[in-house]
Amino acid sequence: MTDTDEIIGGADTHADTIHVAVISAGGQPVADREFPTTETGYHSAIEFLTRHGVPRVVGVEGTSSYGAGFTRALASKGIPVLEVHRPDRAARRCRGKTDTLDAYAAARAALCGHGVSEPKDERIGVVRALLSARRSAVKARTASINQIKALLVSAPEVVRSRFRQHRAKQLIDALIETRSNTHGDPMAAGIVTAARTLAERVVFLDDQVEFLTDELDQLTAVLCPTLRSAYGVGPDTAAQLLVTAGENPQRLRGEGSFAALCGAAPVPASSGKTVRHRLSRGGDRAANNALHRIALCRMARHAPTRAYAARQSQAGRSKPEILRLLKRAIAREIYRLLTRAVTPPDYADLRRTRQERNITLTAAARHLGVWPGTLSRLERGQSRDDELANTYRAWLAAA
Repeated sequence: MTDTDEIIGGADTHADTIHVAVISAGGQPVADREFPTTETGYHSAIEFLTRHGVPRVVGVEGTSSYGAGFTRALASKGIPVLEVHRPDRAARRCRGKTDTLDAYAAARAALCGHGVSEPKDERIGVVRALLSARRSAVKARTASINQIKALLVSAPEVVRSRFRQHRAKQLIDALIETRSNTHGDPMAAGIVTAARTLAERVVFLDDQVEFLTDELDQLTAVLCPTLRSAYGVGPDTAAQLLVTAGENPQRLRGEGSFAALCGAAPVPASSGKTVRHRLSRGGDRAANNALHRIALCRMARHAPTRAYAARQSQAGRSKPEILRLLKRAIAREIYRLLTRAVTPPDYADLRRTRQERNITLTAAARHLGVWPGTLSRLERGQSRDDELANTYRAWLAAA
């Protein structure tokens, strides 16, 4: 093989090592070798590939995890990279598993184009990190509140009677202000100390959740402002949909495949004379949850969605069936926002006009019959509602 021959690379990635394999354009094994996951190791791996020919493409397992560093190194050299999905388990059981076999399998997958996709945009790694940190903080906060309630269930009556009527927020505030030395009973004092410590943890986690939400708010607004302008799409749901889609549109083959990826593609569930569909149980369940939250938000507050749900209900459809239809329609809308250059609405004039007329946000929201937060997000371009914007603009002009 000469230096001008095209070759296909494959990489099986791990925390400390990567195993790189080379095959010819016809699929014949050429060579393989292991390298450390360091800058020097990546440089040596690329030299190993180019020594055997011109890399047409390199298939890498885990481009967003163990293979992220190697993917960046390949991209800096202008070498095309494809993300290789997990091998079929049945096929793996038949041929066995080693780093060498997996590296050659990745190269063959990149050659035939089966079980591969474009690597996710590197900026999505930042969104994923922030989203993961926020969700773990929310989970820890919920666990701490549950621990407090469990402690109070078995606490002495003097403690239980003091905090029995408090709801979660009031309970946390009351515990923060409580001192254990006010109780003569050592058992009661110990319970109060433990509960107050957990309450302080809840306050700390509340601050973390708020900070991480603000970070996601700013980042998602920069990465995909059109997505954030959609009704019911907040920082958390936008972040999850961006992580699922991977930001780069070329990963998505069509709105049907995106719906299937989100577990929102209809699945036939007919029998006899009954013709119906149900929600898919496959796909990314976190993305499906994001679509579900958007659908619930729209069913509660979005007038067109409420009217649509009412029509479907009158037609005899159940709430789960209506949610299935809504999630499929929302998936179609999200796909369009992710893959097309849609210009977000310009609502900048609304706030400027309101301030020129010395009208408070609360007064405007009361007149229009919406929450001040809804109007604030509309003014900042963080939500899209053309009907409300036109009504608001007309009212400001007449004010």
